Amino acid sequence: MQLNPQQQAAVECTEGPLLIIAGAGSGKTRVLTQRIAYLITEKQVNPWNILAITFTNKAAGEMRDRVDQLADVNGGSVWVSTFHSTCVRILRRFIDRLGYDTNFTIYDTDDQKHVIKDIIKQMNLDTRMYKDRALLSAISSAKNELISPEEYQLSAAGDWNKQTISKVYSAYQRMLKQNNALDFDDLLMKTVELFQSQPDVLDSYQERFRYLMVDEYQDTNTAQFVLVQLLAKKYRNLCVVGDDDQSIYRFRGANIRNILDFEKSFPEAKVIKLEQNYRSTQNILNAANAVIANNRGRKKKTLWSDRDEGELVHFRQFMNAFEEAEYVAGDIRAKVREGAEYSDFAVLYRTNAQSRLFEEKFLMANIPYRLVGGLNFYSRKEIKDLLAYLKTIDNARDDLAVRRIINVPKRGIGAASLNKAADYAEAQGISLYEAMRRADEVPGLARAAAKLKGFTQYIDSLRAMVGILSVEELLNKVIDQTGYVRELEAEDTEESRARIENIDELITKVVTYEENAEQSSLNGFLADVALVADIDMEDEDTNKVLLMTLHSAKGLEFPNVYLTGMEDGIFPSYMTITSDDVMELEEERRLCYVGITRAMNDLVMTSCKTRMIRGETQYNKVSRFVHEIPRELVDLGRDSLPERKKEREIQKNNVWKKAVQDFRKPAAYSQTMFDKPVLTKGSSLMGASGAPDYEVGDTVRHIKFGTGMVLNIVKGAKDYEVTVDFEKYGVKKMFAAFAKLQKI
Repeated sequence: MQLNPQQQAAVECTEGPLLIIAGAGSGKTRVLTQRIAYLITEKQVNPWNILAITFTNKAAGEMRDRVDQLADVNGGSVWVSTFHSTCVRILRRFIDRLGYDTNFTIYDTDDQKHVIKDIIKQMNLDTRMYKDRALLSAISSAKNELISPEEYQLSAAGDWNKQTISKVYSAYQRMLKQNNALDFDDLLMKTVELFQSQPDVLDSYQERFRYLMVDEYQDTNTAQFVLVQLLAKKYRNLCVVGDDDQSIYRFRGANIRNILDFEKSFPEAKVIKLEQNYRSTQNILNAANAVIANNRGRKKKTLWSDRDEGELVHFRQFMNAFEEAEYVAGDIRAKVREGAEYSDFAVLYRTNAQSRLFEEKFLMANIPYRLVGGLNFYSRKEIKDLLAYLKTIDNARDDLAVRRIINVPKRGIGAASLNKAADYAEAQGISLYEAMRRADEVPGLARAAAKLKGFTQYIDSLRAMVGILSVEELLNKVIDQTGYVRELEAEDTEESRARIENIDELITKVVTYEENAEQSSLNGFLADVALVADIDMEDEDTNKVLLMTLHSAKGLEFPNVYLTGMEDGIFPSYMTITSDDVMELEEERRLCYVGITRAMNDLVMTSCKTRMIRGETQYNKVSRFVHEIPRELVDLGRDSLPERKKEREIQKNNVWKKAVQDFRKPAAYSQTMFDKPVLTKGSSLMGASGAPDYEVGDTVRHIKFGTGMVLNIVKGAKDYEVTVDFEKYGVKKMFAAFAKLQKI
């Protein structure tokens, strides 16, 4: 296989520590497999003296197959596996040295949750404060850093919350050992402990693995770093391959310093950079290089290609996310008509919640798609739960919906009680809900009757509000009264935050429906959802557009990529922008770099002027990452800034002049083009009930967004719509009664 000079040098540098900085699309897998083959065929190294560590079983399998083809040896004799698989094989032989039996069990996530829930119960902890997922996340983070329960206890001095977590951690480890079980983090931690406490075991593996290679080194955590160092300490023939510019898993414990400081750990290390890209056109690479150059914590490299320059990076700005999704769907349809395959396209976004509009648009446009790394929007647990509440409120005869939410949140209604009510319902020819209403009449339900009736009384109270409250108000009432989001906030994990984003997107869906429906109703909303929610995801046809988050896209490539939601506040997120931690913004920029470098031939970046989040219109600036791409590399298109900037400024001025003129007309004519009175500085809506006590131009404070200036106040059908420019969070629209703004 033909190699470029840098690749060839990396293959032939076999002795001593070697850092291969492999830029996106630079052929690192080819280099690794060729290097293994070179060690065996040219350097006469025994295959069993080579260990290659990858991050996925799929990557390990592919590497073994390639080595078989290249080296004409049985790839099974070269140890190619993931970190966890490597550790399992070692521990199966020697974990008895640590007081475990070698036939230990490996606990999965469900097993871990059962253990933690038992401990929470035993310790009588408040489950509103201490969520099982949050506790497991804290324990996992400690293990990734090789922090034992005893060390955690010492670090918790003076911190009551950490002291409680410390006790849970200790009890958790005791229970695991009692059950002769390890969790996934233990596999690494116990192997390190074994090597550090048993020098003869470490020495045997150092002798066995004289040549060590690690792929995706930028994604290693502290435990993995120490494990690799221990194995390589004797012969120092360690080759690590990675790209610091693609380190995007900090939230999972990955430590970018492992790759940036490699030469500090191994001062004699040789560094080879692979900068020739075999994937993308030069214009796409130039855009990626320009963006990532703004990061300080990186090793300098410049990707280049011997392909032609290719098309400019396309940037399109839209009024809202609806138009954005419509454009992407239309553009894909047009290109497919010209001969492209659906599988040539990928739509990338920062958060899972952003998938909803694309899913709905693709469904309506008959564009086949597959959601990568997640369920389709309406199949996600939190969405199904909340929709089940709305279905039960709308139609209590839906037994499936009732069963789903009977214990969400937990009401202490057991399966036995529910089955008795179901049997009674069947015998009487009534719905499960009606049987629960009559719980006093159901045989054997004496103790559970009050709980079942309490549930139906709650649902009945909500049903009485249908037609009085809007669908949005009804949904918000369910969310608030069930404490659904509060529980997720208390959990405070990456998963729970993603679930909250999905709930916010459901609220946005409701608001959008109510704004566009001729006559909105709960029944109408559920019918609207049903039209787009029933998607068959089991179709084996692979000719589909892929929808995925940027994190899921790492390692993949596509002829055409849409990088969507390119707005400050979305990507990078508000949390990142307002954080004092520079590393957070740099990680977001690396994520943008990953997104750009997925594109082979065509890259389209899109952003919206307004985006609805949790039913509130948010005004966002174009992402700073877009501004970091040199103007000469970007095609702004007919409908984008700044080509039409002058034209739009003229239009905006004309609209503003008309609004002012209309406002000064007699009362009968004081309507703007939006058919709503507009307030200017110093004016107020005199006589209107519940009018805010602030005016346009006033400074106000919001409980979440802080201080900002009132830009506009518009009287709506039910409330005043207020537009505020917040110092930290930008422009937001909100209803006065809900916002509870305080004049400063």
